[in-house]
Amino acid sequence: MKANVEDSFRKRSLGPPRDRPNRLRCCQRKHHCPLTLAVLDLLPFSTMSNAVQHDLTFPKSWCRRHLLDLESLSAEEISTLLDIAQQLKEMTQGCRHKISLLAGKTCANLFFENSTRTRNSFSLAAKRLGADTVEFSSVGSSVAKGETFVDTAKTIEAMGVEWVVTRHGTPGTPHLLSRELDCCVLNAGDGPHGHPTQGLLDMLTIKQHRGDIRGLTVALVGDIAHSRTARSNIWGLSKLGAHVIICGPPTLVSPRWSELGFEVAHHLDDILPRCDVLNLLRIQFERQRARPFPSVHEYAALYAMNGARMRKAKDDILIMAPGPINRGVEITPEVADGPHSVILEQVNNGIAVRMAALWLLSGANDRVKANPKSSPAD
Repeated sequence: MKANVEDSFRKRSLGPPRDRPNRLRCCQRKHHCPLTLAVLDLLPFSTMSNAVQHDLTFPKSWCRRHLLDLESLSAEEISTLLDIAQQLKEMTQGCRHKISLLAGKTCANLFFENSTRTRNSFSLAAKRLGADTVEFSSVGSSVAKGETFVDTAKTIEAMGVEWVVTRHGTPGTPHLLSRELDCCVLNAGDGPHGHPTQGLLDMLTIKQHRGDIRGLTVALVGDIAHSRTARSNIWGLSKLGAHVIICGPPTLVSPRWSELGFEVAHHLDDILPRCDVLNLLRIQFERQRARPFPSVHEYAALYAMNGARMRKAKDDILIMAPGPINRGVEITPEVADGPHSVILEQVNNGIAVRMAALWLLSGANDRVKANPKSSPAD
């Protein structure tokens, strides 16, 4: 079984396996069997045919109703989420087709900061599983009239939503909502604290190319001080057995990370030959009160991944970036668009990971509703 899972992760094609049963194709393609699909859409998940479920079994060990960070998740929980994400990616033929696992439920996106990838990815993830979405923007909302963050969230919840996906500039806001709301809460980024689904999609991308994360050397390079992506990757990767290197200017990388057992480096060229994966983080000028280095040109000279540095790296190195990327600052165009780059694969895997998160949290929430005496993990 383990070998089959690892083989599945090694597949780089976005499409489904060629030996997928014809009955699954029939149920997923409307033009092949619209009557069957229409009937299935009327059925609850528990009574759907095995063709649609595709042996997707809800894990008994999963009991979390919220996804707030990766610090509190165990290695087993992270692996479970990644396994489910891979299965859902295959079931939806590379996150491009719809299935009806979450039909009749609604996901609300409450974003108080700008977003392209995360917001659209959560919306598509919900729709790929048959759910509806509500898009909230603080601009033009009652927040401008003095309504509090919690009251806004409670108002949206009262409209009958199953999940609230929130992004906010203040660390801890998703944790606050998880205590105030009865629905599921997902953290889409809380200031510089955490971005759990970004960390998960990065790990899923690595597993698809390497099969296993344990033993790999992964370097996070750039603005560590202000990066929620870095923190989520640090906790997630270390729990799955990777050796994590935190690299960047001394003004952006605290030496205290070494006290937690992580390797700290300030010279990319010194660590580059050892790295299996490089995750290049954007310099977040919008969160900085003072320029942490003399010039962007100097930063690029010391830390940007370019063609010359690629020639010093391992032949099979993976180049990653959470986006948006600043071409010419942390990465040059030839590397961003080159054969080692998996940046766009990360975007696609974001839908898969978020589908898995929505499905798992909803299942745990349904258990709590069915048995109010049960105690969820969060």
